[in-house]
Amino acid sequence: MKGNSLKSLAAGGIAVLLAAMSAPSAEAQTAIRVGFCSKTMTAAAAGFFAVATKLGWFAKEGIKIDLVPIAGSGDCVKAVATKDVLFAIPSIEPLAVIRPQGVKVKNFYTAYQGNIYGFAVPAESPIKTIADLRGKKIGLISMGSAGLIVTRALVTADGMDPDKDVSIVVAGEGGQTAALLRTKQIDVLSQFDTQYALVENAGIKLRFLDSIEIAKFPSNGFVALEETLVSRRKEAIAVARGYAMATVFAMANPEATVRIFWEIYPHARSLGKEEAVALKDDMHVLLARIRNLRLEAGGATKWGESVIANYQAYLDWLFKAGVFKDKAIATDLVTNDLIDEINTFDMAEIQAQARNWKP
Repeated sequence: MKGNSLKSLAAGGIAVLLAAMSAPSAEAQTAIRVGFCSKTMTAAAAGFFAVATKLGWFAKEGIKIDLVPIAGSGDCVKAVATKDVLFAIPSIEPLAVIRPQGVKVKNFYTAYQGNIYGFAVPAESPIKTIADLRGKKIGLISMGSAGLIVTRALVTADGMDPDKDVSIVVAGEGGQTAALLRTKQIDVLSQFDTQYALVENAGIKLRFLDSIEIAKFPSNGFVALEETLVSRRKEAIAVARGYAMATVFAMANPEATVRIFWEIYPHARSLGKEEAVALKDDMHVLLARIRNLRLEAGGATKWGESVIANYQAYLDWLFKAGVFKDKAIATDLVTNDLIDEINTFDMAEIQAQARNWKP
């Protein structure tokens, strides 16, 4: 027995040594700054990066992710354009706004196949339809959010002038937004899925106004300067592949994703809550996002695939609503060139890993 134990220890030591040799050292890892387009770090925004970090997927690719919170998709795109961050995960609208200015930023991985935007009101609100928004105050997370563009388009599509018929203001995020709704300083929200979940966690039940026409329009994805996709192609693929693998993991085991998120980003865990309550709240936020990550939400067949027809339909709708002066072409803003390489992983293996995960 003693001899067998020594053999087991030796074998284990060799396995650890081989694993250490196969993964790049911390010093050898390239730090990659990635912008996520919200000031609030949640399991839905950072959980996927946490999983890929914890399970060594980024390290295996020789990279280390530094997440940078940025208030809104518009500001995220600006940060990419100025090279403050290498990659970011904004929605598509700001890309169409900035491209005529000669800034060539392109989406190379569609993360959210379903549309995450739209209007929400407190459950007891008398507002029932978009037409009821006339004269109302609409709260965004920031003026740099794509929620501003979507608000203007939806209001215009309903026959109103967004500059005269509604008031668009900054309401902040999470608890701050909830407080403004509770004191009736704003009437309606134009934010997005996870922010709505945060508001509900703060005690306000929300009801969503029908905006069926935008339901199938894609939302956020990884973007970079076109020159970056040439010079840093390997890193772009590595970041997106880690995110895709973590998406599969999160769908198979949301609770594990939240707990790993807490481990990697302990400062982001809700303070003053019992563990069961904190877990319930963070799961609520994560599941709100997962609904829009599913491939079937946009009719995609591969992780990160950009369904060009969906993008073009969205851009045409925004143009018709007067958001853009010139018609935008989807293939100028999105590319599927990296998707096959990003999808080189075993989905079934990751699902099994997620199901078998133990804290």
